[in-house]
Amino acid sequence: MTGHINIVGLGGSLALSSRSLAALRLALEGAGKAGAVTELFDVRELDLPIYDPEERNPPDSVRRLCDAVANAHGLIWSSPLYHGTISGAFKNALDWLQLLSARNPPYLTDKVVGLVGAAGGTHGLQAINTMEYVVRALRGWTVPLVVPVSRSWAAFDSSGAAADPQLAKQLKALGEEVTRMARVISAGPLTGVTAAKAATLLPVPPAK
Repeated sequence: MTGHINIVGLGGSLALSSRSLAALRLALEGAGKAGAVTELFDVRELDLPIYDPEERNPPDSVRRLCDAVANAHGLIWSSPLYHGTISGAFKNALDWLQLLSARNPPYLTDKVVGLVGAAGGTHGLQAINTMEYVVRALRGWTVPLVVPVSRSWAAFDSSGAAADPQLAKQLKALGEEVTRMARVISAGPLTGVTAAKAATLLPVPPAK
């Protein structure tokens, strides 16, 4: 992929007022400032069905998400922390990325991913750790900078603006970093894994 840099954001929650979505918007703002073309997918608006490995005709929402991810140079993921891990709705969206197994290159090969975790308490890094495992399984690359948002209920106002300017700065810096690294990788693939070769490599398709 050459030319402009596409950064796709995936996140939010099923809550009407999602702090993880507010964080994602700020990160994408940073990506846009760095020159990327950005697109946001809100898990609430996507309203995806539960992932079914036997589904042969997924709905348009699934196809739109997978096509956007396949065409992206980089991604930003932002999930709330639910009981020590990512939310079920967010994990379900990631499960649908199994449809990218037949793409060339497959999954998230040579895509860079920035990670944000929004916690009601102080352990947002637990969600980030979970997401990093998924990125690795899908053959993507995470940027070193991550943003765990603590006490997210107080971190954003009703309009989605960050209460702390430093938090806004960190989130925008993450978007800029994802764009910068995506531009570097797009200049020359790092792995060159083809669909045929990937069939012999991890990740293993989900059990039915």
